[in-house]
Amino acid sequence: MIKNNTSNEKHLVFIDYLLSNLRVGKKKLPPIAIIAEELGISAPSVREQLAIAKLLGLVNIQPRTGITLMPYDFKPAVSASLYYAVKSNFAYFEQFSDLRNQIEKAYFMSAVLRLQKKDIDDLMKIVNIAIAHLKGNPIRIPHDEHKRFHLKIYKNLDNIFIDGVLESYWEIYEMVGLNTYADISYLQLVWKYHHDIAQSIMDGEINKAFKLLEDHIALIDTRDDIQRSSKNAKK
Repeated sequence: MIKNNTSNEKHLVFIDYLLSNLRVGKKKLPPIAIIAEELGISAPSVREQLAIAKLLGLVNIQPRTGITLMPYDFKPAVSASLYYAVKSNFAYFEQFSDLRNQIEKAYFMSAVLRLQKKDIDDLMKIVNIAIAHLKGNPIRIPHDEHKRFHLKIYKNLDNIFIDGVLESYWEIYEMVGLNTYADISYLQLVWKYHHDIAQSIMDGEINKAFKLLEDHIALIDTRDDIQRSSKNAKK
């Protein structure tokens, strides 16, 4: 029963309630009225707690299926907080982008060592598809391939927190419009790095691949210069 607790304490008690149901093997929660009775709180309070739990990805609420308990996923909480942060101040995107870059560099060697042959082959297939998009008529921006390439490298780490940060980065990357960046010179250079990283991994030259990753991450700092030079060349 929840009594005279702060809002945060109430939510923690509610999380304990969700966990107690998971421990006994339940996949669904009872109706709101029953939850309210079991916890000794009002139905509106239960709805409030469920709304927070849904935002965090802890439950799924559907009219016909009811309230379903979800497996733990770090990404919903990160994405929701990050959306608010970037919408309030774009500088937060730069900070989160740096965090993501440092995570990629810190875990790159471990991630590559866990890649299977099929994973490495898939990396090169992604590169080839992206390059074909850039050579097509009309040209297509290979944003989905960019996301898939980076996430593929780290997929075998089996770390839900790394996954949550990296996947949230790409979600916010789309939100701020970087997926529509269309300077062909920049994109060609990006995918030259991706090709060389994949080829180095395929050749077993992991240190070389890591250096290429570092150079690729630094590339975004030169993006505006590349775009400016391209525009001047067209004048």
